[in-house]
Amino acid sequence: FKNKALLKQAITHSSYSNERKINKEPHYERLEFLGDAVLELASSEFFYYKYPDMTEGKMTKMRASAVCEQALAITARDLELGKFMRFSKGEENTGGRERDSIIADAVEAIIGAIYIESGFVEAKSFVERFVLNDLEKKHLFYDAKSILQEWSQNGENKPIRYELISESGPDHNKCFEVVVYVGTQCMGKGNGKSKKIAEQHAAYEALCKIKG
Repeated sequence: FKNKALLKQAITHSSYSNERKINKEPHYERLEFLGDAVLELASSEFFYYKYPDMTEGKMTKMRASAVCEQALAITARDLELGKFMRFSKGEENTGGRERDSIIADAVEAIIGAIYIESGFVEAKSFVERFVLNDLEKKHLFYDAKSILQEWSQNGENKPIRYELISESGPDHNKCFEVVVYVGTQCMGKGNGKSKKIAEQHAAYEALCKIKG
């Protein structure tokens, strides 16, 4: 980045800005708004040209799995983006650096900042390199619960059951831990800020074991 202020804005959470009554600095939300639109266009173009025979419905599903909150959070963690972000002390203390919703938004803000400074081609290059990589893993994670269900029905014919084993943290920052059983065998464990996300992680772990 030549414009360091733009990069600084992309990694500044609103809590950091709001904490400073004097000399407030801009936060990432406007950049996130722009980056979201750039991401949608860049990913749509990618799937359109990469899979010329794919139907609209299939492309829509693949795009959704590639740019969903959890997939963008994977991208953020690959880039270690959380460690560079600026938070208020309160947000920092409640786990903001690891919260999927926040670090996923920051990825979109970075994309928006790249677009402003260098244009669509550079923004698209970033998206293809860091967001649309390892698509099989991201698709498997996005659809983990339904893929595990289909695998069971088509082969094993054993019931899939998710069980909440722990719940911790204050109401605004809950952490849920879930295990998944295939028949009577525990096949995976996952945690997350909601039961749904924890179940996805558990199902994904089970699928990774099944696929060896």
